Amino acid sequence: MAVSLQKGQKVSLTKDNAGLNKIIVGLGWNEVKKSRGFFAPKPQDIDCDASAVLCIGGKVQNGADVIFFNNLTHGSGAVKHMGDNLTGAGEGDDEQIMVELGKVPAQYDKIIFVVNIYHAKERHQHFGMIQNCFIRIVDARNNNELCRYNLSENYDNMTAMIFGEVYRHNGEWKFNAIGQATADDGLPQLVARFQ
Repeated sequence: MAVSLQKGQKVSLTKDNAGLNKIIVGLGWNEVKKSRGFFAPKPQDIDCDASAVLCIGGKVQNGADVIFFNNLTHGSGAVKHMGDNLTGAGEGDDEQIMVELGKVPAQYDKIIFVVNIYHAKERHQHFGMIQNCFIRIVDARNNNELCRYNLSENYDNMTAMIFGEVYRHNGEWKFNAIGQATADDGLPQLVARFQ
């Protein structure tokens, strides 16, 4: 049974899951339904982009360690983005990132999962216009959900989100539910937080 996490809560992924080597990090969200007048133009879809930031000593070293829609696979092959969802439509995960824990090079101690709204400032969009945000960790061997963190705060005027991180601690892989909203304008500004 999946563990439902609260903000700031940490859980071991490998301690009670012997042989766990490959996880799916699923990220999801839904646009808040808006009522509009008969002649009003259809509002633009909100395009959220999930990314993974691989860190050494808690810091990202270079652009090759940022996995996103324009850099789908890390050089080690350990982290792979499964593709960009431009609208967030549909049920379940909107974007997924696969992580092969055993292939993550030893120097990396943390993988941070972030989501930003593409061209948020130009489109006047923010996370207050989005609902049902979540991050979940799934055992890729059997598709069992190990843990889930549902973000439930008010995120008006926030354009990016640090959802959570998978990190190495004393030989175990753990997950930390972060849920920190930011007003960063795009992925480069968001990634700069980890430099």
